[in-house]
Amino acid sequence: MWRHVARIHPNGEALGKGIRGATDLPKIPVPSVPTYQPTTTIPQRLEAIQKYIREMQYNHTGTQFFEIKKSRPLTALMDIAKEMTREALPIKCLEAVILGIYLTNNMPGVERFPLSFKSHFSGNYFHHIVLGVHSGGRFGALGMSRREDLMFKPLEFRTLMDLVQEYEGAYRGYWHTLRKVKIGQYVSHDAHSVEQIEWKHSILDVDKLTKEELRKELERHTRDMRLKIGKPAPPSPTKDRRNSMGSPLRGPSSPLRRISRVERRPSGEKKVLEQKASGDMNGYQIRV
Repeated sequence: MWRHVARIHPNGEALGKGIRGATDLPKIPVPSVPTYQPTTTIPQRLEAIQKYIREMQYNHTGTQFFEIKKSRPLTALMDIAKEMTREALPIKCLEAVILGIYLTNNMPGVERFPLSFKSHFSGNYFHHIVLGVHSGGRFGALGMSRREDLMFKPLEFRTLMDLVQEYEGAYRGYWHTLRKVKIGQYVSHDAHSVEQIEWKHSILDVDKLTKEELRKELERHTRDMRLKIGKPAPPSPTKDRRNSMGSPLRGPSSPLRRISRVERRPSGEKKVLEQKASGDMNGYQIRV
């Protein structure tokens, strides 16, 4: 972070040294990673994790402190999550998903999956992501957002459809139209896994599907996720092999990079913005 300050500020290096060497600055509290008693229930643990994520605070600075590349293996993303707990810097929604995975790895009774949204407002598209959770036959979510009702959802939704509709209602409250929902597969609990997170196993055009069609698609995805539970994950590499694999920033010959490059994108999704309506709130943007 201080290197970034030195690069972008005219007196960055001197400014950084002055701040870091000051002795009269108030001590900033650092959130503590939650710990639990053996009798703590799963819903209580998830609430404690969400409280910790919220205490990290939303990053309004315009500078992303942690680089998250979705194509990286799970073990590399977990290393970034550890760094988040050490630095305790503000985060956004994608970092919160990685942090949520890290903090729930030791909860085998909780399945986690990425749940992302694409909404439209005043001629612009907005993207958001949370970490869906499933335990005891109920769905919920962990996450970070500018908006209170677009992040945490308690573990009380009977179906995935109920959870998605809860978020869709929150979007309507901010005059956003939910266009797409992308749902990934369950994430491995092995923090040393070299698997990649499957971010978008199902891509649903919410505005083009009827309510019944959406329900059937979400039920199909729920079945797909349950089927994955019974499939054994590929073994994690030994320590020697992990060292020989080198940095996650691999060259073009890397098998993992080849897989990520051919990742299929939905054919219908384009980055074309719609024309703003003349009376569309004078171009005002409500960000979520």
